[in-house]
Amino acid sequence: MNWRFQFFVMILNTTLAFSKIPDRFQQLVNQGEYTSAQQSMRQYLASEPSLSIESKLAIQFEIERLDRIRKDFTKIKTEVISNIKQYLPDVTDADIERWEQARSLEYKIIDGQKRYFNWAANNLFRIDSEAKAAKTKLQSTSNSDQTYYTRTNYVTQLIERYQTNQQIMPQRFQITYTLAVNPDAVPTGRTIRCWLPYPLEIANRQTDIQLLNTTPARHIISDNHDYLQRSVYLENIATKGTPTKFQVSFAYTNYPAYVPIDAAKVRPATITADLEPFIAERPPHIFFTPEMRQLGKEIVGSETNPYRIAQLLFAWVDQHIPWASAREYSTFQNISEYVRVNRHADCGMQTIFFMTLCRMYDIPTRWQSGWRTEPDEENMHDWGEIYFEPYGWVPVDVTNGLLQSSNPQVKWFFLSGMDAYRLIVNDDYSQQLYPAKMYFRSETLDFQRGEVEWEGGNIYFDQWDYEFAVKRVSGK
Repeated sequence: MNWRFQFFVMILNTTLAFSKIPDRFQQLVNQGEYTSAQQSMRQYLASEPSLSIESKLAIQFEIERLDRIRKDFTKIKTEVISNIKQYLPDVTDADIERWEQARSLEYKIIDGQKRYFNWAANNLFRIDSEAKAAKTKLQSTSNSDQTYYTRTNYVTQLIERYQTNQQIMPQRFQITYTLAVNPDAVPTGRTIRCWLPYPLEIANRQTDIQLLNTTPARHIISDNHDYLQRSVYLENIATKGTPTKFQVSFAYTNYPAYVPIDAAKVRPATITADLEPFIAERPPHIFFTPEMRQLGKEIVGSETNPYRIAQLLFAWVDQHIPWASAREYSTFQNISEYVRVNRHADCGMQTIFFMTLCRMYDIPTRWQSGWRTEPDEENMHDWGEIYFEPYGWVPVDVTNGLLQSSNPQVKWFFLSGMDAYRLIVNDDYSQQLYPAKMYFRSETLDFQRGEVEWEGGNIYFDQWDYEFAVKRVSGK
């Protein structure tokens, strides 16, 4: 690639405006004719040398996006039914059709064949209330009895400490993150470029970051202020027949945060130049469609207090958008619209959806993400921050949602508070990595698993594995 092409790939990776592809191609995609669409787009690229770089990249990414969707939709009906029968042995074709129509069992018609999302059967028991109840009835609950840690107990103790000016329970962790590219995914002797997640230094939230080691030893850590998706960059040489490994180990201290909000004191935010981006649309995923505005009216009604509006939106997402495994974010053209239509989402999609609803009411919101490090809950996670005047920015985690407690401060904790079991890597989404990535990113919004490429192109998720190992060094 020449430098101009590299520059525009970087822009597309970071802004992801998804320039509109010609209607005739979009129609083929909408009809599920992926192969025909890809062939037509390739022919178009070859026959139209005068296309702008932006148009070429948009079409090239669409070709790639369809391949990525195929990888997320590989299950056939018999496989899905077999999985469902573990908990619903008497499942019928009528049940399958009913769940499909209710969007509880996700599928696509691709090149004339029905293909189900890889996690469709698992998600059914999260999305459909009757299926969820049947599974819950059959499952043993012994694994859920965590006497040493529960989120509600932790938050209750945390609030008590804040109220009595006691130590605020920081946690120090040591993380070892390993990424291994599959053997022979890249020709022997070629250089593989790798970006691994690294903690942001954030006053009063995440501090005392200590790099312990990297493999290979040579590395570049992106600047803490200039790069809102922070990484450590490594290079290694592919060797025939063996995985190519990259690893980083670091320690850091994470602090809880809690701001008790008095709704009577909250007033509409004064939208300064600094706040203006956080109430604005940000296509393609934060977009104030007429349907989104109508949904907002149905949820909010005549409420005008910003905190009360946020409560209504927070509670509605908690109660009406169940968590479910999601396909790769790069395959979505509008995440908030997908959530509105399908009424299920994973943590990042719930967060984008909540941010969109809040921004429609001039309540500033912004993204934050990384990993969850609770006991037995080490996993990628997304959340955000919300601005209430006169309190300023406070954390928000709509996925954790409303806690089961008669204490309102505990119940609403995650609308203005955060636990200390986090690794904060990102202060925004779809941001530039350093050094710049030359090809389309595997994850176009978030940055948690890492990114890998070589001179021949991006190395997608199906060509590598990762391991996230957490050790708690200190904390109560």
